[in-house]
Amino acid sequence: MNADHARERQELDPSSLTWINRHARLQAPFATPQAGEALPAPHWIATSDAAAAELGWPADWWQAPGALEAFSAGTPWPGMAPVATVYSGHQFGQWAGQLGDGRALLLGEVDTPAGPREIQLKGSGRTPYSRRGDGRAVLRSSIREFLCSEAMHALGIPTTRALALIGSSLPVRRERVETGAIVVRTAPSFLRFGHFEHFCHHARAGDHRALQQLLDFVIEHHHPACREAEFPAVAMLAEIARRTAEMIAAWQSVGFCHGVMNTDNLSVLGLTIDYGPFGFLDGFDPQHICNHSDHQGRYAFAQQPQIAWWNLHALAQALVPLAGSVPEEAAERLGEALGAYPDTLQAAMGRRLFAKLGLTTHQDGDRELLDDLMREMARYRADHTLVWRRLADQRADGGAPATPEPARDLFVDIAAFDAWAVRYAARLRAEGSVDAERRERMNAVNPRFVLRNHLAEIAIQRAERGDFSEVQRLLAVLSRPFDEQPEHADCAALPPDWAQTLAVSCSS
Repeated sequence: MNADHARERQELDPSSLTWINRHARLQAPFATPQAGEALPAPHWIATSDAAAAELGWPADWWQAPGALEAFSAGTPWPGMAPVATVYSGHQFGQWAGQLGDGRALLLGEVDTPAGPREIQLKGSGRTPYSRRGDGRAVLRSSIREFLCSEAMHALGIPTTRALALIGSSLPVRRERVETGAIVVRTAPSFLRFGHFEHFCHHARAGDHRALQQLLDFVIEHHHPACREAEFPAVAMLAEIARRTAEMIAAWQSVGFCHGVMNTDNLSVLGLTIDYGPFGFLDGFDPQHICNHSDHQGRYAFAQQPQIAWWNLHALAQALVPLAGSVPEEAAERLGEALGAYPDTLQAAMGRRLFAKLGLTTHQDGDRELLDDLMREMARYRADHTLVWRRLADQRADGGAPATPEPARDLFVDIAAFDAWAVRYAARLRAEGSVDAERRERMNAVNPRFVLRNHLAEIAIQRAERGDFSEVQRLLAVLSRPFDEQPEHADCAALPPDWAQTLAVSCSS
């Protein structure tokens, strides 16, 4: 998809791939064999070389025979076993009943140097779980998911990956008529909390054989260390809680808002999954709601840690039948396992935030120093990404930073920031901080580039006119979020005023 492909051309032979398809072998009631509904006149928009490399595929894998047809929901490659899976879940805090892969299709699971990877299409047409939907994804939302999946990976945040983005002329009606697209996604597993909820809530008269089979499958393939525990379900819950806490801490540290943290959108592997109405904070507002459809603010930025906790309790409730013969004792065991979440979250948040400040030791008053900074950021919504990035230029001797864009310029109450900066400089001197070394550490954890909504919007508008160059440019920029990249300084600037009017919803 770029000039480098011609130089790196290698041949990928589809017949040489080893498809494991462990999930497909579960079959009913877990998965339904399903053919996709091929996009008409599909065309490549962008591919991720980094995601391909994780699979052990060459950069030009997309030129392999039949690749476009296979990944646009047409004729599968040999060995693929397409299925749609069923799950249930709580949506906006309410039990939603049966859901499932309504617009996604799991093509199969391929063996890779990094271990088995599932490959899934999003936007591939109707399945038995589409309910009243058309099973399609539009170009607008597909661009956002493609770019953000790879941006999050580059930030070091656990996530599903995006291998490719495919467009078409297929008309799809949402708020307006748009064109259909497909995101090709990969992950070790796309299993969610909702898969366990489904087979608990839909069990017949205490028959939990399907739930047990799902537990055994997940432990065998994804959480093998839990296998020998007295109660494997309890051990697995503790591990999922730990991974979820690490993921949430990572989100909060970079100002990422998921937007729709339903139980069917949380991964049993602690991966960020299902990018819909997400957003990165521009101005720091803990109560920011990135989902225009979230009228009550359930999934506001500051609520994400608590919502993950709530969702883990919902998962724990689904596991009660597998945690012992006495339900009350099983619930108590699972409740104790959930203790892994707050402990891990607190430690992970502290580790990440103090690293963002460039501190290498812990001293009395550190928490107050951090809280006071974030309070000042929130007062007038100082830009979240830029504040943290520019703090790397503060000097331990208290002198003015030698930069034309100091952090203080981002604050309305400059006097308040300056007073805080005096305390910060004293704290740096107390641990003998060396400016150059600290700057390097801070710039390695405070990104210069994130996928701001207005950047995605510009790429979308151009793509809807047939120009995909901005999608490809953003992919390249966001793959190196901590590098300066002066040639792309526009992607790191304060957002324009019109960005405040952008709104994303569940259709995004």
